[in-house]
Amino acid sequence: MLIRKLFKFENAHIVRNCTSDRCKRSIHGHSYKVELLLKASKLDHGQMVYDFGLLKGLIKDIFDSFDHAICFWQHDDPEYIQACKQFSARWVALPVSPSAEQFSRIFFFLAQQILASTETQNGEGDVEVYSVIVHETDTGYAQSFLEDIDNKQMGILSLDEIVFSEQVQSEWTDPLMYEKLKQGFKFQNPSVDLQVKI
Repeated sequence: MLIRKLFKFENAHIVRNCTSDRCKRSIHGHSYKVELLLKASKLDHGQMVYDFGLLKGLIKDIFDSFDHAICFWQHDDPEYIQACKQFSARWVALPVSPSAEQFSRIFFFLAQQILASTETQNGEGDVEVYSVIVHETDTGYAQSFLEDIDNKQMGILSLDEIVFSEQVQSEWTDPLMYEKLKQGFKFQNPSVDLQVKI
């Protein structure tokens, strides 16, 4: 069984080394749509794969970090990186290029890490990320799957290598959330009083 949750954000970037001259030489923005697809082989006590309301918590906070932010590849020119940090309070530093393809991997990876660190309370089964689709424009998107996340040819992803600005962190429900995630903290979903006994 699959479920899909749609997230939206506005973001600016430069995609270095790409073929398109406009994309690799000029800061530009997109109105992104991110489709997070979760799968499970059993349903929880509410007969759901995963309650959509739970996706308004940590995962929404992390995905929203990219809204009205500038993203840059950590291997870019140090002067450009410094300018991004100096002139934008909201920025995200990435270990890979901020292309649609890499965004799909990053969102998959982040959601995967959060789910793995979450203790469920409502009989959820083997909930995991099935796929992430990132729409960069109305006509183009990139989609990643589990095998893409650990693919070294596509770049190594780690929590330590994804850095959020202080302004981004201050806007999270829990400003220490990402640090807790990196340290292996277990997040607890709310407990549920069952109204219908099964």
